[in-house]
Amino acid sequence: MRKTPTLLAGAVSAALTFPAIGHAQTAPAAEASPHTLTANIGLYSSYRFRGIDQTFGKPALQGGFDYAHASGFYAGNWNSNVNAGAGYPSGNLEMDFYGGWKKTWGDWGLDVGAIYYYYPGTNASLAQGTQLTNARTTSVHTGRVDNTEVYIGGSWKFVSLKYFHAVDDYFSVPKTSGSGYIDLSASYDLGGGWGINGHLGHLRFKNFHNGRSNGNYTDWKLGVTKDISGWVIGAAYVGTNAKGSCSPNVAGLVQPYCFGNDALGATSTKNAGRDTLILSVSRTF
Repeated sequence: MRKTPTLLAGAVSAALTFPAIGHAQTAPAAEASPHTLTANIGLYSSYRFRGIDQTFGKPALQGGFDYAHASGFYAGNWNSNVNAGAGYPSGNLEMDFYGGWKKTWGDWGLDVGAIYYYYPGTNASLAQGTQLTNARTTSVHTGRVDNTEVYIGGSWKFVSLKYFHAVDDYFSVPKTSGSGYIDLSASYDLGGGWGINGHLGHLRFKNFHNGRSNGNYTDWKLGVTKDISGWVIGAAYVGTNAKGSCSPNVAGLVQPYCFGNDALGATSTKNAGRDTLILSVSRTF
């Protein structure tokens, strides 16, 4: 640089007349991370899986973690307490592990993946009743009451449709690999923190019959939510047409979804598919 009074004076004059270009530029924004990690926790008055009671009408504490990548790949874990009498002998915990790929194009979305339902400590060889036996087969399952499914789903705006396919025996019931469940759900934001949601599902319980009826059924849910400072308060009406009568027929058989509460003895039974109202409070971090 030529350090002359004339050049210096001109530079000072320009600085007083025009804003410095270098000072006007802001630092470039940090590049957004392609990784997202969230956690969730919730307390529910009862836990229903596909409409069927998993906690014998008692409260459930639930929570998990989710990881997502900008490419669409994701993985997660979700957990809840369950009741041994709901088909999980010697067990009281459900742990789900899942992963897949999800992408959206405008209002449309696609989701494919797999999920493993793990019930630590369960022993199907101890089971009594209909959940883990099948009158159409002579085989008896022993070991943990686990299940693996693959799924594919599509969405449009606030509506989604997803199909789950069991790749092994459906929750350890012999010869039921290939059972399928279809889930039609919708969730709509009403504004002001209010939302409504609905669900209609159907289980095709392949090859299952307990000697009185099969295990196929349809379930439904209609709910409302309110977001209060990040905490979501919910109420949902859940029902099914699952056959769960605990009144035995002339052969002494009850219907498939009549479950017994192990904690209260074998004489304490309940229709696991009965209609109910579920209250909840949950949060995602």
